[in-house]
Amino acid sequence: MAGPLLWPADEPWPVCTAVHPKGTGHLLADVRLRRRIQEDARGREYTEEEQRLLDGMTKGNHVSGLHDDAPLPMLAVAQLYAREVPNLVGPEGQDLLQVFWCPFEVHGDDRTIDVVLKWRRSADVGAVLTPQPEPPVAGRAECVPTMCVVHPEQVVEHEYLGLLDEELQEEIDEWEEGLLDEEEEDEDGSSSPASYATYEEYEAAMAAARAGEPEEIDYMSDLSIAPGWKVGGFASWHLTDPAPVDCQVCGTAMPPLLTVDKWECDGASRSWLPVEDRDADNDPRVLDPVGVYLGRGLMRVHTCPTDPAHPHRLSFQ
Repeated sequence: MAGPLLWPADEPWPVCTAVHPKGTGHLLADVRLRRRIQEDARGREYTEEEQRLLDGMTKGNHVSGLHDDAPLPMLAVAQLYAREVPNLVGPEGQDLLQVFWCPFEVHGDDRTIDVVLKWRRSADVGAVLTPQPEPPVAGRAECVPTMCVVHPEQVVEHEYLGLLDEELQEEIDEWEEGLLDEEEEDEDGSSSPASYATYEEYEAAMAAARAGEPEEIDYMSDLSIAPGWKVGGFASWHLTDPAPVDCQVCGTAMPPLLTVDKWECDGASRSWLPVEDRDADNDPRVLDPVGVYLGRGLMRVHTCPTDPAHPHRLSFQ
């Protein structure tokens, strides 16, 4: 994520040619410095020098010579190999997906991010471009991903509840009601409350009880659609009614290729949280390692399964 790409030295870097403010916003250098300072100061107060640096970071006209119609280098967002991501399927013979976007939410009628997808055959890349271009300014700090390494993990998802047939939805409702009834029966059949000599004994007993309790499970939170950045899977329509996303060339329904989420775990359930992160589920580095928040919090990039070269589409939640 957001790291150097396997980009040929003799190939032009993608640029944004749309006319929009390009020199006004947040300096990328400031965004990254702020995040480093916040990470270094975790658990303590800022030093005077750190606070001085933070106070000096402002939104403004930082690159006055950068005209609105000038070509602006796209921001490198992600690099994914088909050998590491089983659901990553692109044009035949191409095993590497590189994702870029212009870090200004001003494009098109919906005024959103402009995303560029580049598929290539990694074995064909010779000398790599270095240093690699990037825009000096972003419209918002939340449009800039923090550099991190991806550890792909394959999970099983199920279709969004509202898109299942009515009979299956009713069966799921009955199943969830049955789980609640079982919990109520367990509570009603519990023994009389124990007495404790001290408050510390009570707290220790409650902590032990919570640790032994099974987590509540429901279809939407635990079994349907995983939160976080992901490749493939199903689309969640938790903010709007389900809407078709069809290819504008051939009319084929376009599933999500890439989902960009504002967090890796939404707090509603721990079922999707990796086992190695269970003891740190309140750590911002676990919940939000990338630092991106687009639109209302979630963006999907859809591609045509008939021909991945057809123009992709975006959807937001």
